[in-house]
Amino acid sequence: MTLSLFNQFLSPSLMWTPLAAIALALPWALFPRQTARWVNNRLLSLQSWFLGQFTQQIFLPINNPGHKWALLLASLMLFLITLNTTGLLPYTFTPTTQLSMNMGFAIPLWLATVILGLWTQPTQALGHLLPEGTPTPLIPVLIIIETISLFIRPIALGVRLTANLTAGHLLIQLISSATSVLLSILPAVATFTITLLFLLTLLEVAVAMIQAYVFVLLLSLYLQENV
Repeated sequence: MTLSLFNQFLSPSLMWTPLAAIALALPWALFPRQTARWVNNRLLSLQSWFLGQFTQQIFLPINNPGHKWALLLASLMLFLITLNTTGLLPYTFTPTTQLSMNMGFAIPLWLATVILGLWTQPTQALGHLLPEGTPTPLIPVLIIIETISLFIRPIALGVRLTANLTAGHLLIQLISSATSVLLSILPAVATFTITLLFLLTLLEVAVAMIQAYVFVLLLSLYLQENV
């Protein structure tokens, strides 16, 4: 029976339980809780340092009212990083390879930034649809173009994350399949493909972290325009 390469992105089930549900609950079980000790362990200290550096860098150009989003965006980035990286383990499932999942993250958060801008500063929020100094005949065309670009933002957020993770998983699948075939035929070439597979896996770990950071960074830029 010939299976499609994209079958790996279907949500499998174990004992009638979708692995997507287990994968979504896994990140919260991996992170340790705060302790009552004066000095935290190394993992908690590293996590606190990472969150501090992240929030300082992301929210530096944002006004004080936008700092209320710090907890939400930091939690979202940790959640996405954990989902992306744990999905690289064998016999696991990566929910962020599903476009519906990523759009479920992107659309509500993008819509919240737009509504916040229309609520707090409606003049400036609507002013983004028309650049200053636009000639009068071009005003209707530019308004339509800027409106389309505004509504494309959540689609770009979801598709970017899905496409990058899907491409990496497909490459790993193709190279690992070629390696298993070449082991008995051409061991020398199989050694090269194993090395390539190891380097590609390291690259995918980096891509998983970077894409989570880019997702949250773009949301913070949208927030910056509306605060």
